[in-house]
Amino acid sequence: MHIFIKMKKEFFRGIEIPEGVEINFEKKDNNLIITVKGPEGENKRIFKVFNLDLEKKDNKLIIGNKKSTKREKKMTNTLTAHINNMIKGVQKKFEYKLKVVFSHFPINVEVAGNKVIIKNFLGEKTPRECEIPEKAEVEVNKDIITIKSIDKEIAGQAAAVLERCTKIRMRDRRIFQDGIYIIEKAGKEI
Repeated sequence: MHIFIKMKKEFFRGIEIPEGVEINFEKKDNNLIITVKGPEGENKRIFKVFNLDLEKKDNKLIIGNKKSTKREKKMTNTLTAHINNMIKGVQKKFEYKLKVVFSHFPINVEVAGNKVIIKNFLGEKTPRECEIPEKAEVEVNKDIITIKSIDKEIAGQAAAVLERCTKIRMRDRRIFQDGIYIIEKAGKEI
């Protein structure tokens, strides 16, 4: 007969709150609503959190639990990473860059509201349309598309939607290399 004992240890993470950034949090049942305000705007997010304590001391936000199991440690680290991304986003918007590549037919890309219209892709008569999330800003400069957003996940999703919109099926990828491809993710080249 085996007896499993959960190892519980004190585990806390601290997040520095920079100047000009304001963090508010509210707990309702098992939901944690975090709002981060900064010079670029406001970022709000809801997390499902169990058994975690949040405390704001001076210019630090402390997340953790006195009797943490593996699950609480994972949740603490995940929450810390998300809040750090929210803080970075309200200070300076996340920027994704994509490149329009064509060898057969010149591709034209236009922005109309929250849609991106891709014309003449592989010589197609009907233009392809991609719907972009609301909080993402899209700029087209010749063959470079720039996507900016306060939320890292929205910027990444918008870039993925554009890349997926020009996916080529039923043709040899070595010959047909036309499309829109991500070349820079949040300041890091790929």
